[in-house]
Amino acid sequence: MAPSAPVLAALLLLTVSWAALGVVAAKAPPPPTGWQRGAHATFYGGADASGTMGGACGYGNLYSQGYGSRTAALSTVLFNDGASCGQCYKIACDRKTDPTLCKPGVTVIVTATNFCPPNSALPDGGWCNQQRPHFDMAQPAWEKIGSDVSAGIIPVIYQRVPCVRRGGVRFMINGHDYFNLVLVTIVGGAGSIRSMDVKTSDSTDWMPMARNWGANWHSMAYLNGKRLSFRATITDGQTLVFTNVVPAGWTFGLTFASNLQ
Repeated sequence: MAPSAPVLAALLLLTVSWAALGVVAAKAPPPPTGWQRGAHATFYGGADASGTMGGACGYGNLYSQGYGSRTAALSTVLFNDGASCGQCYKIACDRKTDPTLCKPGVTVIVTATNFCPPNSALPDGGWCNQQRPHFDMAQPAWEKIGSDVSAGIIPVIYQRVPCVRRGGVRFMINGHDYFNLVLVTIVGGAGSIRSMDVKTSDSTDWMPMARNWGANWHSMAYLNGKRLSFRATITDGQTLVFTNVVPAGWTFGLTFASNLQ
């Protein structure tokens, strides 16, 4: 039954009253991404994943940084010029495409730690070309879902998932006077950072930082030896403030751990 004219008027008045108070209905959260098809996975780095150290995200030794051997290099469309560094993906072998290559009922979660570039020697750029979603996984991670190492490549389905980390976010400062290069690691949740700011203890102003490469952010300010705070906005929109996480008297080359995730 349609509401009467008085009821409609009352509803309209209520809507206007809430708007006047600045109350806006919260938007529904976006639907989960769900499983994506059409991707493939290869592997690299050897059975112990030693060949995966370093990489285009700048994490260095993936074992000491806390990422281990559950890692992957992403193709261009997934890597997003380094903005995806630290993100986590759940991957399963696509049995609907080829069940002979897959271990049934198994998934693995990997962290994006490297870039898989297009192969310039091939006309279409190969598996990691500009358009194709592809995961070049650390071999131990690949072996969790692939049944035949000799095959070298498997079809996969994947979805982005929250990252679960142990301990707090860490900041490693490299560089020199007027060039502070900060590597940010072990970011939970969304895993990747959208923006970074830095503040010294003798100032109330936040200074924006810029992504230099991978998970490294830089500031051109003179910060030597000052107590530092960082403000990071994660790619899911959450903002974390790491107050005085770097003590006074710090020197380049050191890593400072927070208690926040």
